[in-house]
Amino acid sequence: MKKITLAAAAAALFAMPAVANAQAYVQVTGGYDNASYFDDVNSDGFDYGAAAGYELPVSNALFVGVEATVAGSTGKKCYGDADTGRLCMKTGRDLAAVVRVGTNVGANSKLYVLAGYTNGRVTASYEDADMKMKASGNGDGLRLGAGFEQDLGHNMFGKIEYRYSNYEGGFSRNQALAGFGIKF
Repeated sequence: MKKITLAAAAAALFAMPAVANAQAYVQVTGGYDNASYFDDVNSDGFDYGAAAGYELPVSNALFVGVEATVAGSTGKKCYGDADTGRLCMKTGRDLAAVVRVGTNVGANSKLYVLAGYTNGRVTASYEDADMKMKASGNGDGLRLGAGFEQDLGHNMFGKIEYRYSNYEGGFSRNQALAGFGIKF
C-alpha cells in the first residue's frame, strides 16, 4: 500500500507543472444539424448549445482535453396531415462528454479530433381525427468529430467543428457547427 501511495504522490508531483499550464474554457455553439431516424427519415435543423472544457498541454505541439456539452435542436420531420394521420419525429436535447486530442498549428491555431459518449432525445408524435399520441426516448451513443480552433485575443477563441453521433435504435446525426468561447 505504501508503494502505491508513493507512486501516486510522485505522479502528482510530475504532473503539477503540466496542470499549472492547463486551461479551462466555456463556449457557445450553433450550426447545421441533420438527424436520421431509422435510416430513411431525415430532418434538418439548427443546433444550439453550450460546452465547458479543460485542456492540458502534453508538449509544445500536443494537447489533450475533456469537454461536456449540452445542446438542443430545431430538427423536425412530419408526414401526412391531422385528418388522415400526421406522424412527426423531433430531435430533442443532446448531452455529451468527449475527449479532445490535437496539435497546435502556429502560435494561435489548433487542429483536433474528438471522441466520446453522447445521449440524445427523440420525440415521436402521431395525430389524426380521433387521437393524439406522443412519446419520447433517450438513446446512448458514440460521438466522433474534428475541428479547427483559432485564438481571437483577450482569452477569446472561435472554432468550427464537424460531429457525427451514432445512437442506439437507428438514430444518428451529422452536425457542422461554429463556436465562440472564453478561456480562463
